[in-house]
Amino acid sequence: MIVTYADIDGFRNLSGISFAPDPKYNIIIGPNAQGKTNLLEAMWILSGCKSFRGSKEKDYISLGGNRMSAKIKILDSVREQKIEFEMTKNAASPKNITLNGVKQRGTRALFDVFKCIAFIPDDVDIIKGSPEKRRNFIDMAASQLEPVFVSHINKNNSIMNQRNALLKELMQGSSCGSFLEVWDRQAAKEGAVISYMRHDYVMKLNEICGRLYRTISGGEEELVIEYRSNVYKSEDFDKPCGEEAYERYFMKLRETEGYDIRTGTTHCGVNRDEIVIKINGVSARDFGSQGQIKSAALVMKLAQAEIYMKRSKDAPVVFLDDVMGELDENRQRFILDMIKDMQVFLTTPNESALLPEIKGKILRISGGRITDETGDIPSYRE
Repeated sequence: MIVTYADIDGFRNLSGISFAPDPKYNIIIGPNAQGKTNLLEAMWILSGCKSFRGSKEKDYISLGGNRMSAKIKILDSVREQKIEFEMTKNAASPKNITLNGVKQRGTRALFDVFKCIAFIPDDVDIIKGSPEKRRNFIDMAASQLEPVFVSHINKNNSIMNQRNALLKELMQGSSCGSFLEVWDRQAAKEGAVISYMRHDYVMKLNEICGRLYRTISGGEEELVIEYRSNVYKSEDFDKPCGEEAYERYFMKLRETEGYDIRTGTTHCGVNRDEIVIKINGVSARDFGSQGQIKSAALVMKLAQAEIYMKRSKDAPVVFLDDVMGELDENRQRFILDMIKDMQVFLTTPNESALLPEIKGKILRISGGRITDETGDIPSYRE
């Protein structure tokens, strides 16, 4: 899969960006705060994922601006497709998303079409951040393999919101407890599916990450990733996800019902799961060095790309946001070897920090505009 055309205007500080990317390397150069990361983010949201910065959609439009648009064409193993995302302030329908000219109700369809993986400095939070950071990473990565997983996650979140609202009412004595069982039955089915899909993905991830981390550490360190369910034991996943799994999840919710009512929130289930990451048998989050944490986060993202490649005819598009310049030559070459069959968009304030073999289209950005473009593929506008 490659991006063949990109046109972005009014997204944060970007203005009049239009170019035809190189099918291999696209090197985006400029000082800090000039729009390099904004360019990656504008393309990233066309995958249907939330901003990798955690930004809200209302922040996409430039300060003082009224409208933003981001458009790309992608070529996969079958055909070329076009994605457009437009937002206008104070409009009756502020957001307009189209896929191949057909208007979409949301971003769900985009997730099935444009697959990309982003490497950003904040990826270390996958290791040292909250359990929610790790759950979100696993859920997003697993959803790339099974897009229907997104529906289960969204439905579970909706059920949990309803259940927690009811718990608060019960805590205050203003509702009937019999309604809780209705939500628990629904939560049990969605939670079981999510638990099993997380477990399956973590098993794949652990195998690949172990191999990659041994390579990047020179065979001196071992990385292990474990899925720690709040409901199931590891041996429970040997059985299929069916009625027995639903019932086990349901009974777990019932066991904590009294405590949940007293506190007004849910204390068990997939929203309390943890993904444990260990280096040489100890917690990377609690005891890992800065170098170990960076390396662990890096191999997890590389493993994500490898897992997707094994399942799809198309390689994902890779975004490297100010990552390569911080790595030594050995780690840079390690990454290049892993992503050699993928289209890459790479940002850096200092091109001299990159390996000389990284060659392709160069885009220099200043003040949200492309000030210079070099490469053998001409830029064009529609």
